[in-house]
Amino acid sequence: MNGWDELAEGIVARNERYLVGLDVGTTKVAAIVGEVTGDGTGVEIIGIGTADSKGIRRGAVVNLEEAVESIKKAIEEAELTAGIEIDSVYLTLSGAHIKGFNSRGVVAVSGKTREITRDDVRRALDAAKAFALPNGREILHVLPQDFAVDDEEGIADPVGMTGSRLDVNVHIVTGGAASMQNLVACVNRAGVAVVDTVLEQIAAAEAVLTPDERELGVALVDIGGGTTDFAIFERGSLWHTGVVAIGGDHFTNDIAVGLRTPVPDAEKLKRRCGCALNAMVGEDETMEVASVGGRRPRVMSRRILSQILQPRAEQVFHMLWDEIDKAGCSNSLHSGIVLTGGGASLDGMAEIAEQIFDLPVRRGVPAGASGLGDQTSSPLYATAVGAVMYASRNRPQSYSGTASSGVGRVAEWFGAMFREFFIGR
Repeated sequence: MNGWDELAEGIVARNERYLVGLDVGTTKVAAIVGEVTGDGTGVEIIGIGTADSKGIRRGAVVNLEEAVESIKKAIEEAELTAGIEIDSVYLTLSGAHIKGFNSRGVVAVSGKTREITRDDVRRALDAAKAFALPNGREILHVLPQDFAVDDEEGIADPVGMTGSRLDVNVHIVTGGAASMQNLVACVNRAGVAVVDTVLEQIAAAEAVLTPDERELGVALVDIGGGTTDFAIFERGSLWHTGVVAIGGDHFTNDIAVGLRTPVPDAEKLKRRCGCALNAMVGEDETMEVASVGGRRPRVMSRRILSQILQPRAEQVFHMLWDEIDKAGCSNSLHSGIVLTGGGASLDGMAEIAEQIFDLPVRRGVPAGASGLGDQTSSPLYATAVGAVMYASRNRPQSYSGTASSGVGRVAEWFGAMFREFFIGR
């Protein structure tokens, strides 16, 4: 090996040492910097940057310049706290344009011995996604669920087995090409490249779900500012994803209208005094409510606020349950529900969800990454921290610090898919 090769390897090693997850939501932009541990098996959080999100609505860019500035602020703050320069990120995607569905691929096993190889698995996956996509949509993830060899179903890893036919069940996630490309363009204009894109629910699941929950069956519910995104896991795999078009901003707007207070003050009131379950609020508890038009603030019962929030929370969870039941997953949630995202921080959300679902419900906070635990131990940062953990497990082995647009990179996708499925299970 000559000196140039050693220098190149050193640059690659430094670039692979730091991983950045970027969550661009409706209400906030969060950038989390993780450092891969010496043995390469863990991640330590060393930097965090947040900024108010502007120019983004329900996962789509509505004002490019404002979105770029919000991303820049979060990146710059993360650089300052981590003490490094950020040149690339793993970007999470969410919003109403994301659609998921299940598919099945079938191939004949070639070769004299009929022994299944990874090439056979690759062909089966190609068969599962061999369909015509509607115009304007792109595949974001093709996630294997399980395999069947001849008549034997429910196989996790068929490589090395013998058979004449190989089937694979997969969950395919697609997104609006324009929405994804516009968001990637905003990140690029903010001065960083996108190494890869990952569905928000998949990233959040990395940070908050346990292996036992994934195996027994669990619904991950990410309550964001513009939408509530959810994913159903069972037998260790992802079986359903969906979006409910209600998020934390709807709660805030209800408060602003119901209490006749400015939206920024309604948001502060929600975070400071909000409770989604009226029974949890004492009758004598009061709060100060800002007025509009320069009028004096008013002192009101805190129960009035909970009476505004509870119907909206019930609506979200009823709509969510309808979607889960429609997908045929209502009897699969043996581990219950895990709430995460900023909306999960609202008092009473877990309790009212338990009443509606009649299932165990817990708040999911980031776990599995060391470092700035106090600052990131909130459902608000689950997606960004999860993106770092996802990057650690799926990063391209030959990543050189430069990146493509993050959409449609087939070769890197195959590498990440095999690492995710065959190593990460």
